[in-house]
Amino acid sequence: MTAVSIATHGNVVVISIDRRERRNAIDIDVVRGLQEAFAKFDASDGRVAVLTGVGDDFSVGSDPNVPVTELWRCMPTIGTVTKKPIVTAVAGECQGSAFTLNMFADLCVADESANFCYPEGTHGAWGGLAAGLAVRIPHKIAMEVLLLSQPISARRAYEAGLVNRVAPRGKHIETALEIAHVVAARAPLVMQSMKHFVTDHVLVQSPSEILGRTTRDLTAVRTSQDAAEGKRAMAEGRPPEFVGK
Repeated sequence: MTAVSIATHGNVVVISIDRRERRNAIDIDVVRGLQEAFAKFDASDGRVAVLTGVGDDFSVGSDPNVPVTELWRCMPTIGTVTKKPIVTAVAGECQGSAFTLNMFADLCVADESANFCYPEGTHGAWGGLAAGLAVRIPHKIAMEVLLLSQPISARRAYEAGLVNRVAPRGKHIETALEIAHVVAARAPLVMQSMKHFVTDHVLVQSPSEILGRTTRDLTAVRTSQDAAEGKRAMAEGRPPEFVGK
């Protein structure tokens, strides 16, 4: 069974974390699955993505066996490049790295059962990406979430600006799809330009965001066909034939 599933609703793509038996905990298969799913979405004709979790929870965060240094890979705009809008549909628990995953989306719908928590202060380690919360919601509320490591309700998250809509229980995906279809009906290049300007030029990037994006870009170069061709050409004593891939 795949850890991440993709479904298409017209020009909206639904990406679902699918580990219901583990409350959608993020293991390495989910990390890779989300990275691949966002890349497929970006290359597709889909205009908007809805990100959700199968079952009662969005996700309880990362499994202990996932290296914190790998989590950046599944974060939209960090692990993959996409200017297309992303909407999260959250129910139940949204904790830790899942909280950060939601933070990097553009819009959020939460059903009234949702709880948002960043408990890394109780774990003794963190990857730094959640620092970006302080440029997305008011500073004091961001520090409350980060420093207290206590859950906040969907209503509190809505009041703080972390959530756009609070949906009735079980209606979060339906409501997120309604919003996504509205955005998808708008001029795609305008929507993408708006996201690009805000994400890349208005929001201050934390050190971990910069590191993640830098690692992504350098990894793409290091694992490219041209890198392999350069090594072969050097070993064979001939000029390389680069293809730009």
